[in-house]
Amino acid sequence: MANLRIALVAGEASGDILGAGLMRALKARHPAVEFIGVGGPLMQAEGLTSYFPMERLSVMGLVEVLGRLRELLARRKKLVADLIAAKPDVFIGIDAPDFNLNIELKLRQAGIKTVHYVSPSVWAWRQKRVLKIREGCDLMLTLLPFEAKFYEEKGVPVRFVGHTLADTIPLEADRSAARAELGLPDGPLVALMPGSRGGEVSRLGGLFLDTAQRLRAMRPGIRFVIPCANPERRAQLEQLLAGRDLPVTLLDGKSHLALAACDAVLIASGTATLEALLYKRPMVVAYRLAPLTFWILKRMVKSPYVSLPNLLAQRLLVPELLQDDATVEALAQTLSPLIEGGEEQTRGFDEIHRTLRRDASNQAADAVLNLIGQAQ
Repeated sequence: MANLRIALVAGEASGDILGAGLMRALKARHPAVEFIGVGGPLMQAEGLTSYFPMERLSVMGLVEVLGRLRELLARRKKLVADLIAAKPDVFIGIDAPDFNLNIELKLRQAGIKTVHYVSPSVWAWRQKRVLKIREGCDLMLTLLPFEAKFYEEKGVPVRFVGHTLADTIPLEADRSAARAELGLPDGPLVALMPGSRGGEVSRLGGLFLDTAQRLRAMRPGIRFVIPCANPERRAQLEQLLAGRDLPVTLLDGKSHLALAACDAVLIASGTATLEALLYKRPMVVAYRLAPLTFWILKRMVKSPYVSLPNLLAQRLLVPELLQDDATVEALAQTLSPLIEGGEEQTRGFDEIHRTLRRDASNQAADAVLNLIGQAQ
């Protein structure tokens, strides 16, 4: 078996997890393989020689990006030159589309096969990006089936590989074990998940806590749990809780445990809704944006739904209360019946879980080796 050289670039922790799983699956099929590129500790543990620390790419928010733009562009330019010189058999850009799509285009023009793993949300907006993807990418690997359909229609070679979270989260989560681990008593428990970013929590945190107070008036025995994404979010939520009499348990991280333990979820639209779906917990999705942002997005977004569960179900499976519709009364009245009676939602969730559970890392490895004619 000839030696293979595979280049990968991941820009953040979620990409590092995907990259490490893919590398493991590639090594199992093709032991004589060398990995180069940029990745985090997990990819390095699988044998990646990282040209520079992945942290230099993990930039959140536009303002930070602008401050580091020169460094990012210089790093990208050098990385492209280094990779063209290294002549890998294939380049795999993992997520981080603003950084990776440009690299893929340059490498493909230099005759190197390119794969992009994790679709950017082009299907919802910035559909022009597809043209760049079609030009720069020999193969797109998507985590979700409706994304693959979108690329097929646009003439981009694509393979739906499934979602690694669907592989790792059990088909039935043990509610009582999760409660025991968190030291939470029996009785109705609602998880409040107002988002992981400061802006989201400032727009939704107070609203979610007001809703919790309204639910408590409707159902006196109810309790709440809030997983906090980081210490800053925890401090923000503690401030919002000051002066309220609410039975709330704040957790550091542990969002999966909170989802396993609860009966229903009040949640901000975002990737956490996929986790709630995989834990089969009935949910109400709420979102508020700055009015101007909402107005612009409403004109740009091509999809009838905003939340992943509805996009995956291709129907209104979970209630979405957006902008002015997200009132305390509406949220409480919509969520309350789901605490015991969310069966219709959870049946839909189970179907979707089974669709997404495809052993993603192995599917992705097969697709990559197929592309470069190394499949066994």
